[in-house]
Order: sequence, then structure tokens, then C-alpha cells
Amino acid sequence: MEKLTRHDGRWTLEDRFAGAWHYLPVEVPPGSRALRVELDYDRAAATLDLGCLGPAGFRGWSGGARRSFVISAGDATPGYLPGELEPGTWQVIIGIYRVHAEGTGYRLTAQATDSRAELRAGPRPAPPVPLARPPRRELPAAAGRRWLAGDLHAHTVHSDGAVTVPELACRAVGRGLDFLAITDHNTISHHAELGPAAARYGITLLPGQEVTTDTAHAGVLGDVGWVDFRASPDDWLAQAQQRGGLMSVNHPIAGHVSWLRPMRGRPPLIEVWHPSWLDPRWTTPLAWWLAWDPAAIPVGGSDWHRPGDNAEPGSPTTWVEGEGTGPGAVLDGLRAGRVAISAERDGPVLLRHDGELVAVQADGTVLAGPGGPCARVRGDRARLPGAAGPHRLLDASGAVLALTP
Repeated sequence: MEKLTRHDGRWTLEDRFAGAWHYLPVEVPPGSRALRVELDYDRAAATLDLGCLGPAGFRGWSGGARRSFVISAGDATPGYLPGELEPGTWQVIIGIYRVHAEGTGYRLTAQATDSRAELRAGPRPAPPVPLARPPRRELPAAAGRRWLAGDLHAHTVHSDGAVTVPELACRAVGRGLDFLAITDHNTISHHAELGPAAARYGITLLPGQEVTTDTAHAGVLGDVGWVDFRASPDDWLAQAQQRGGLMSVNHPIAGHVSWLRPMRGRPPLIEVWHPSWLDPRWTTPLAWWLAWDPAAIPVGGSDWHRPGDNAEPGSPTTWVEGEGTGPGAVLDGLRAGRVAISAERDGPVLLRHDGELVAVQADGTVLAGPGGPCARVRGDRARLPGAAGPHRLLDASGAVLALTP
């Protein structure tokens, strides 16, 4: 038994003006064991996003990274959720991100079958566990806590990244990180792989997702379920709060992917430090943070996608003072504002401890507070008055090396 559905047409600017997302119905008969969908269009002239809703809700998203997907009971293309196929009308989501001025032709083919469909490429073998990892840095912390080095923004093959979850976990371990949030775009299909990969490589992997539209990117951290990117940012925030997660405004100043959405509320986190901060002498991201919400907790993220990216995982490093090392401890530390950011995991760090500012391995740098430069750092573990407000460590050129709220 097989059910074949075809849609042909042309997406135009007027379609995009009418709405960012459009839906093509696909019938899945009872007894279907697999669904394969292929989208064909001129990728040199347009970018169309691809996703899927079943009768019971979300089944996957790959954005513009893929032009086909398979869903079956036992497996699915990365970005999509495996599971039994509910009979009825499914909806293939087409996101009109960019189309040619004269319109873009497309053809969508969906095949529901009662035979098991094989994925075109099976899972890659997990890399071996590293024999050694960089030694952990011991930073001054409150009793019962320790500073954990991590990264809150990274991607895998479950969206537009190039590596698998195990490959990314292994890479993060090699960089000396204690935790990593995997935040694939508009999907949670990677969450099922986090526990096994975390146990195999000895690293805390936080469930996350980057809720992505063409006018806003938000990092949602925690096991809060799929966040519907078609809703408003205030809805994203409400779901994160109600289910014990945290939301961040991601790379608010980043060219064509800057934050443009108004909000009634304010997310608790803001990704102040991101590779889009092209020159750390510029204070623009800090100005945006303080204008948007000075009470927001600053965090950093590499936004790593593939080998060869300018920023490796942990560049920058977000430090969290945690009561333990698990995902809950990381989220609790973030929520409490026990955070510091450094350009690199092994570079100068500025943190708060016992009411003072402590600059570690920062000899010769300059401490700057809300009023500007205020002290020269002397020694590899210098204690300085812990005045209120965000403080930075600067090099001789004025570039930011480390930051603490």
C-alpha cells in the first residue's frame, strides 16, 4: 500500500507578505509505516524552510538545511521525531525565507508507505572517548559550589550543523568544557541523544533549542518541550518559565539576524558575547544589553556549526557556579546569576567571590566598571573591591577579555 501526494506551484513575494509559513496537506493512510517527503526548487535563487506537523502536533523541522526527510516508527531524519505515523492529514510546513523577485517554482512529493523506508544515510559511528582531557580550572567558589566551564549555543546535524551529537560532545570535552547546551533550530529531536552522549564522554549536555525566525533568535534551555516558533516571543518566554527552563535573547546585534521583535516581558538571559561581536573593543553589545534590560544575566555562546568555524566551542566560555554538575545545577546557577564570561576557557577570568571581584590569570589587564577603567590588575589572582554593576577586564587596546555582571 502506498499513498503518493504531489504539490506543484510557485511561491511569490505576495505569499511571503501574507505569512512566513504555509502548509501543504499530505494524507497518511492507516497502517502507514513511513513517510518520505522531498521538496525540489532552485536553491540558488531562493531559500525555503521545511518542516512537518502530524495530526497530533510537531514532528520535525530542518529549515533550509535539507530538501527531504523520512519519518518512521523506529527512526527519522535528524531534526524529525521518530514514532508511529498517525493516520489522517499531515501538514508539510514551508517557510518562505527568500524567493526570487519573479517568484520561485517548487514541487513537493510525499510518499506514505506500509513498508519500512530506509534513511538515505545511517548514523555515523560515535568517536572514541578521549584518553585525556584538559585539566579543570579551579576558580575560587563558595562552599559546596564549583565554577563550570561551558557553552550555551551550538548546533548539530539535527539542524544546520555538520556533526552529530556524540561528535560535538567529544569536541567539547577536548576543549575542556564541563557543560554544553545543544540548541538546534526549532527542533528537539536531538534531546533523545543527549543522555547517552553525556554519559559516554563525561560532559553535561543541556537540552536546548534555538527558536528561530527571520526577525528573532532565542535560546531556550531546559527540557521544556518543543517551543512553537510561529508563536510570539512572549509565548516562548511563558513556556520556558512555566516548565522550569530559561530563555535568552540570542545575538541581539548580528547583521541580518539581529533581534527585531518587541516583547512585553524580558527573558532572564541575554547572549551578550557571541562571534557576531566582531571587535571586542566595541561596546555595542553591552549597550544593547543595558538598554534592553540591565537586570538580564549576560551569557556567551560560540554558535558553533562545523569544523572551520571562526569560534570553537567554548569561545567564549560561559562560567556557571553550580551546586553540582548536572543540567539542573547549571540552570540553577544561571537563574541565580552566578555567571562570568571569558573569551577563552584558559584565558583571564573575572568573577565575584566573598563580596569581592577576583581576576584570575589577568596580570597587567585593566578592570573597568560602569564608570570606565578603575584599576590595574596585579598578579595572577587579584582581589579587587566588588562594586555593583557589570565589570570587564580589558587589554591594552581596550578589548574585552572577561566580563562579570
